[in-house]
Amino acid sequence: MREDPKFGTDGVRGVANADLSAFFTFRLGRAAGGLVASSKPGQPILVGRDTRISGDMLRCALAAGLLSTGADVVDLGVLPTPGVAFLTRQTNAAAGVMISASHNPAPDNGIKFFAPTGHKIADETETAMEDAIDDFEQFPSPTGGDLGRLRTGVDLVEQYAQYLIASARADNPAGLSGLRIVMDCGNGAASELGPRVARELGAQVISLHDAPNGTNINAGCGATHPKAAQAAVREHGAHLAVSFDGDADRAILADESGELVDGDRVMAMCAIAWKDTDHLPGNQVVGTVMSNIGLERGLEERGIKLHRASVGDRFVAETMRETGSALGGEKSGHIIFSRLATTGDGILTFLQVAGLMQQSGRPLSELSSQIREYPQLLVNVPVWRRRGWRVQPDLWDAVRAAEARLGNQGRILVRASGTERLIRVMAEGPDDAQVHEVVESIASVVRDKMGSPPPGADEAGDD
Repeated sequence: MREDPKFGTDGVRGVANADLSAFFTFRLGRAAGGLVASSKPGQPILVGRDTRISGDMLRCALAAGLLSTGADVVDLGVLPTPGVAFLTRQTNAAAGVMISASHNPAPDNGIKFFAPTGHKIADETETAMEDAIDDFEQFPSPTGGDLGRLRTGVDLVEQYAQYLIASARADNPAGLSGLRIVMDCGNGAASELGPRVARELGAQVISLHDAPNGTNINAGCGATHPKAAQAAVREHGAHLAVSFDGDADRAILADESGELVDGDRVMAMCAIAWKDTDHLPGNQVVGTVMSNIGLERGLEERGIKLHRASVGDRFVAETMRETGSALGGEKSGHIIFSRLATTGDGILTFLQVAGLMQQSGRPLSELSSQIREYPQLLVNVPVWRRRGWRVQPDLWDAVRAAEARLGNQGRILVRASGTERLIRVMAEGPDDAQVHEVVESIASVVRDKMGSPPPGADEAGDD
């Protein structure tokens, strides 16, 4: 018998109909109905999904579990993750649920919950649901007219589309008129909505990978495979390209010459343009420990502070709330504009960047070159076990020696993977050769001291 999947930093994930089975999802629906829906009686739970073939099975199982506890469910259909977050907050729903595995391949799927505020649900609530799954019969099973009702939410989806359009026109009444845009939808949740919004704003759209069939999501396309968009922007003489991941909560851009523009550069161009305005309160931005030091230096030169959060958009959002920042994100393209949204939104990110281009009259290549990114190298070193890595003396001797070599011109980050037996070693600095040398000097110590079990130890490790 398979073990039930566990909640991680981005909900629960697994191979659909194997790790993430219909029976598990039904029990999760029962737990969510008993613990979450009951906190806001009379308010429904909204459920959206991406284009994976398993989405139908999982949303039916989840909805059945919720309905069996008396909770009402609104089926939003195929919708980007940020759309679910937006509508959950907009309608004051009891909760929102997104069924998606983001950039993962089609056989995978996942389930992520949002609180009524539109933010990801609290860790303690996830833990309570996880603990209750095995005892799902403890929750009410009403009969007759007290059962939950299921309805579709097409009208709500239109609210999200119109909100995206209004957000683009708020700072730029002309919308995207005159722009030619390549849009790689990744055969995912933005396949219909992304091109439609851009066209309604007046853009000419060359749409790629916009015909999802249930199994082609993220398949050699989208944010994790942006080469098709890079080639198309040159072929069509477009002003920019945007590539979405499967659930469209992030976007990777390419300028008019096909050069990639990552999340660090997006944050830089927005922060520089919005300095001393209400779009950038406190002149501060939240990145992560993986944000390039070039972003930090470039912002610092302009009087803008960079706060660093742990990796993960959940931690970026938390740090934004703690610091009162309105702009934050990750190199991977998860960008949060907290005055407009509670989570990363790929379509919104694209619209904000395109708006800057329209307002400034400058091409994306010029806007994105306002900071100089330092050479950066990340190496993942397999280890016997992660436990104890923080107190390995030889490792930290090597780190201190490498830091002395880089001085104040560079940065070193060593951290353990949260899910795999890997130690990640990252360095950045002005000289590419030196960066490679210092990373290898640390990685070699990790391999030597932690790569194999000591004599007599259990070969399986004990993480």
